[in-house]
Amino acid sequence: MLKHLLATTAIIATGAIAYPALSQDLLGQGQTIYMQMGGPPGGPATLPRANGAKDAARHLGADLVEQYSGWLPDVMVQQFREALAAEPDCIVIMGHPGGDAFQDLVDEAQEAGVRVTVNNTPLSSLQQQYGGNGMGYAGVILYDGGYLTAQQMITEGGLAEGDKALVYGLLGQGERGESTRGLKEGLEEAGVVVDYLEISPEVNNDTSLAVPILVSYFESNPDVKAFGTQHGGVTGQIRRVMEQAGKEPGDIVVGGIDLAPSTIDGLLDGYITASLDQQLYLQGFLPVTQCVLSEAYGFAGLTINTGAGTVTPGTIEELIPLIEAGIR
Repeated sequence: MLKHLLATTAIIATGAIAYPALSQDLLGQGQTIYMQMGGPPGGPATLPRANGAKDAARHLGADLVEQYSGWLPDVMVQQFREALAAEPDCIVIMGHPGGDAFQDLVDEAQEAGVRVTVNNTPLSSLQQQYGGNGMGYAGVILYDGGYLTAQQMITEGGLAEGDKALVYGLLGQGERGESTRGLKEGLEEAGVVVDYLEISPEVNNDTSLAVPILVSYFESNPDVKAFGTQHGGVTGQIRRVMEQAGKEPGDIVVGGIDLAPSTIDGLLDGYITASLDQQLYLQGFLPVTQCVLSEAYGFAGLTINTGAGTVTPGTIEELIPLIEAGIR
């Protein structure tokens, strides 16, 4: 917290401006950061984020405590309580539970002098309220990411007005649903007729449960031309879905998100047309850096878009070594 800076850092005054003396210690030395990684440990949508956070903590000298929730919002809220009870310097949370669920806890953290910042899914109202105290966001600008995925599906897949598509998403989950909305509206703007299915909490936690749901849909809707989702775990199931539904690569234009090993296979085999790259490593590295800089020097929260592009069958191969290393 800032009081640590004032207690341990000498002040050099030059005229009317005071500068903190630069220490030979690592900037985050003595800081403890709790961070929500998503889940499960080692999962394809979690590992790069965890690796980024560990690298930042190691290079900055901070102590990192990892939390894994299996993507369950209720668990994320409980993890915040557990982190706050430990009195760390900073807590990095995910916005999946929404601003209302986190409001009282974030208020309590601020009163206790514990900084909070956000990764993966924004908490816009809280970021506006506490941005001056270091509450930033590192992740995809969700609507833009979904919309970009839709545009790539249209361009790469040759979708036309009147074509039918299924969007499988999370419109019911507040800000997290903005990526689904961007995907859906991006397709609709091109005249694509969109069917929509909501991802259940059970599928959100165990995406293998999506396979029979989607196979049943495709078997009942042989005229569907495209499928889109902004759920990384569901994207990783697409190859299984298409094989069980009797679809060949290219029969369905598919847009997804993230770069799980099974998603890579889907891209290489042509089952997946485009997948949004969130650059998850940055969603770990940048929040830890945010915590350290805000604690050491009082910097305000930074909002950084980590997902500005998609990966296609033509571009995936060059990324495979980094993906296998748990970086991309």
